[in-house]
Amino acid sequence: MNSLLDRAENLGANRYLDTRGTINEPIPFTQAVIQGLAPGGGLFVPEALPQFTLDEITSLAELPYPERAARIYEAFNIDLADEAIARLMDASYGANFDVPEVCPITPLADGIHLLELWHGPTSAFKDMALQCLPNFFAASAAKLKGEGKLDTDLCILVATSGDTGKAALEGFKGVDGVCVGVLYPDGGVSDIQRKQMVTTTGNNVHVWALRGNFDDCQRMVKRIFADDAFASELADAGWALSSANSINWGRLLPQIVYYISGYASMMASGAISAGQALDVCVPTGNFGNILAAWYAKQMGTPIDQLFCASNENRVLTDFINTGTYDISSREFVLTPSPSMDILVSSNLERQLFELTGRDGGAISQWMADLNGSRRFQVDKDTFARLRETFRADAITNAECLETIKRVFDEQGYLMDPHTAVAFAAAENLKGINPVLVASTAHWAKFGDNVYRALHGIAPGEALPPEAAGLTGCQLNRLIAEETGKHDIPAGLAGLDDAEARFTTVLDADEPATEQAVEAFISTQNG
Repeated sequence: MNSLLDRAENLGANRYLDTRGTINEPIPFTQAVIQGLAPGGGLFVPEALPQFTLDEITSLAELPYPERAARIYEAFNIDLADEAIARLMDASYGANFDVPEVCPITPLADGIHLLELWHGPTSAFKDMALQCLPNFFAASAAKLKGEGKLDTDLCILVATSGDTGKAALEGFKGVDGVCVGVLYPDGGVSDIQRKQMVTTTGNNVHVWALRGNFDDCQRMVKRIFADDAFASELADAGWALSSANSINWGRLLPQIVYYISGYASMMASGAISAGQALDVCVPTGNFGNILAAWYAKQMGTPIDQLFCASNENRVLTDFINTGTYDISSREFVLTPSPSMDILVSSNLERQLFELTGRDGGAISQWMADLNGSRRFQVDKDTFARLRETFRADAITNAECLETIKRVFDEQGYLMDPHTAVAFAAAENLKGINPVLVASTAHWAKFGDNVYRALHGIAPGEALPPEAAGLTGCQLNRLIAEETGKHDIPAGLAGLDDAEARFTTVLDADEPATEQAVEAFISTQNG
């Protein structure tokens, strides 16, 4: 592994440019993490990617997960000392995860393996990044303040389809010089997800429901970030906005880690031989998780095909199959997998930037088309490069629930609806390679639809009387009794007894949202 680190040192500090070509000079990692979003709305990407040999990937299997993560961060040559990176990774991946492997791999039938990414404190894959990002965010802010490059505290503003919100709240609560505000779609998350967010403790956090869907939440956050007058008002009060959504490169880099680490673990277990090609299937909403697998592939991980699994909001499947991204007349569908209920997939911008040979002009035009006419079409060369690596399938609501029941009946494994979407897609798309499926949440986060699946109740159909009046926690206990799966995480089991601190519901209106954010920040000034 030393050869990789030596190469990174010889490259000099890796810097970051943006997908729309609006910044004149690339910036260091710490500044990219703090800013979150580039001026003009572009997303930050590294100037260069480190390259791993197969031997270097193999050697990762000998290390505990925090050391694997530290080695990969060091290879990116970020502008923090290696000793600091190691310390931050130890703090990120330890007793806060319920298994020492952090993200273990479970083999199922027919060469499909589940990468369980939900063993962190909020029982969702977002913990893999959002137990890490706050530590690096705080270290980055301290470094920039010490250099005189940052003179404000920071408000993290997050739009969530369910899982990012709680993971961000949990990761950033209590962090000095930072406050966190989260917007989630009212009625668009599970009962467990909602309770996780509204019961969050900590004096530097706030949560609002928004009348609308996730795309409305994301649109409000992007508009607030683009409002220069609002930014000026916050600066006068000693604050600046930043992001913990997957638009922040600091969210994406920890996800790259677990795909490289996952390949190493599969080699070590004998599930694949050294150098054997592996396909990866990801339940995809905002495109960040599958993009991380693409970056891992570019860095030398022997990943062949990437399977993009959609639910009935199949905008990404249709895009990958046609080259046209069109939401101009597409209906937003509420599904059993609400964290994927997204029509505007922000991280697709990074992917297209890479596939066009980093053509910021093309990206700016496509994003302007999407914002204006709600559609864009990529050129034939970009589409051809997309099709070299990506395949896609969309799973219906009924197929999702049927998959949960079938896998439990046949293999005794109980999965959540998002993992079920990916598992079904992997079965449909699988070729000769083994498939690693990103398992993104514990089943108990979505007990209502898991119950429907196990009892053959159609999506959206009312639960029977014995289940209809139960809270999410009570329904999970019923499922555990019926299935013998008494593995409900403590953080989910006790939500009924926790105080609901945040009950405000906002209209999808920019002034109202800005006023709510401003009022929250004012409480942080003492």
